[in-house]
Amino acid sequence: MTEAFRVCSTCRTPIAYGAKYFRCSVSTCNQKRTALYFCSVPCWDAHVPDARHRDAWAEEVVAPSGPSPETPAVRKIVGAKPAETAAAAPSAEDDADILVVVSRFKKYVADRSGMNTSAGVMPLLSKHLRALADRAIREAEANGRKTVLDRDVEEAVRRFGRAP
Repeated sequence: MTEAFRVCSTCRTPIAYGAKYFRCSVSTCNQKRTALYFCSVPCWDAHVPDARHRDAWAEEVVAPSGPSPETPAVRKIVGAKPAETAAAAPSAEDDADILVVVSRFKKYVADRSGMNTSAGVMPLLSKHLRALADRAIREAEANGRKTVLDRDVEEAVRRFGRAP
């Protein structure tokens, strides 16, 4: 049995290597994961009502002449840890930024207690969040990751408890 390039997305007929086939002109139909292939214009036409395209047409394309050679498996060599990239030092402007959605925090306090919230609370909360984030960043780095995860934040809270 000879391998086919793809099968028609509508009728499931095999599309041979080197044969002409049709694809939709709409970019969302041509993405790598979606990739729709049609053996004929009527098959392409059958997908248009489902896809609700406003302005689309069938583009004629020629399939590759044969299967693409598989890329050889790349061997990953584990060696010394790569040099750390230095994070940019926080500027004074960064320290002045408020990291809390003020209106939501004030609403939360009012809903929970009926109290108002002073504007002076926000810089203190932001300072606390920065310290917690810095600790979580160090935790992620200590575990060799470049992504701060929820477990890093939980560990930072557990280890350090409160802001400096």
